Amino acid sequence: MQPGVILQSPTSLLAQTDRTYKDSPVNIYGQLLISVFRIGTLAMGVYLCVPESAAFRFGIYAAICGLTLGMLLVKMLCNVLIDYTFSLKRFMDQTYEHYGDISTLATCTLYPALLVVLRIGDLAVNRWVVLIASGLFILMWTFRLVRSYWTHPVAILYIALYICTLEVLPLGALFLISSKIISL
Repeated sequence: MQPGVILQSPTSLLAQTDRTYKDSPVNIYGQLLISVFRIGTLAMGVYLCVPESAAFRFGIYAAICGLTLGMLLVKMLCNVLIDYTFSLKRFMDQTYEHYGDISTLATCTLYPALLVVLRIGDLAVNRWVVLIASGLFILMWTFRLVRSYWTHPVAILYIALYICTLEVLPLGALFLISSKIISL
């Protein structure tokens, strides 16, 4: 439904200069659909990695989707707090745009991998696929952050704070809480 958003994702990662697409009209419905797709794909990846998830239960999957949405909202609020603390307002618009582009790219690569994993049905393969996809996302995001902020004086601190507290920690918490939900 959104080929422009999906095709923009890899070009944003490798672009020499930071571009903003403020001139073009914002497609709210397209962004909403992509966001729902991201949340659903990440939740399915988490669901497939938990050993107790032998039979699919939609209620549990919906709870993990809600947990994923809550995690993303907390990350967004933490980004606003970091933005306020370090006065990075002029960089944050581009950062949010790049985050959306990179997470769309990561989701579009994770989704077909999850389809293959569903066919295989092996828990160890599930975990490796989601671990590799998460690692690639964090590497792409770190690369983009370093590329965007390397001239800013607090860039290294911001990048370290961001990666440790707003990517790795919430993802670990998401897996831990999801395993508790599934085992109920």
